[in-house]
Amino acid sequence: MGLPMARNVLRAGFPLLVWNRTAERCAPLVEEGAEAVPDPASLAAAGVVVTMLTDGRAAHSVLVESGLVEQLRPGSIVLEMSTIGPSAVAELAREAHRNEVDLLDAPVSGSVSVAEAAQLFVMVGGDQRAYERVAPVLDAMTKGHMLLGPSGAGAAMKLAVNAMIAVTNESLAETLVLAERFGIERERAYDVLAGGVLASPFLLYKRGAFLRPETEAVAFTAALMRKDASLAEDLAAQLGVRLPAVAAAAGVLEEAIRDGLGEADMASVIRVLASVNSTT
Repeated sequence: MGLPMARNVLRAGFPLLVWNRTAERCAPLVEEGAEAVPDPASLAAAGVVVTMLTDGRAAHSVLVESGLVEQLRPGSIVLEMSTIGPSAVAELAREAHRNEVDLLDAPVSGSVSVAEAAQLFVMVGGDQRAYERVAPVLDAMTKGHMLLGPSGAGAAMKLAVNAMIAVTNESLAETLVLAERFGIERERAYDVLAGGVLASPFLLYKRGAFLRPETEAVAFTAALMRKDASLAEDLAAQLGVRLPAVAAAAGVLEEAIRDGLGEADMASVIRVLASVNSTT
């Protein structure tokens, strides 16, 4: 996700410094005019720092342990765009505030192809004035963005969205297995879903993952979806909210991971369900 997002910022005319733990991943951006730096702390020369990382531990490592936040100029803004949950965001925001830096949690909704087309939607939590200052950078990467409330609001909304994605993914897999077990070809069943009231952008762009997993590129792994579902369950527990459908979807994702499908697309849950049903 980070590569196309950074590319769109660069193409919008912003000077761009880039860093990645795997240095060669910066090469395409350098060829287009970005400047690669040797470590995260070197990003402190920028007025706006954007991070897109795997989890809260990675975000803390890059922003805090590296010394980046400490070296940013007062008044700088960090756009933390990973899916890490409001608890991790709160810790990072405290570190930023201690150094007179604004941190906005700004996770995204959309796939890699959506990022490439600058059609992501961003959910933002944090200071209104910082949000207004950084809006041109968000505009370069997205079709829209919304400030939802104070720090953590964007992170919480992203968990709610991804909880629904986990459930939708599971429900889609169950529907296809049920139809297929009756004798309806999977592709024809998918055509029915895509042509009816249940059609959605998610359903349409996951078609290849469910019908041609052997040739379709992995868009979002089962392991990452399980991580996000866990974060949603943790938040729900803190708030006293029941998420029975999310718990069920998380359970099947866990089975997929145990079956060695953690790095496969999250649509691989259909393989778990098909296997289970074939033995009952």
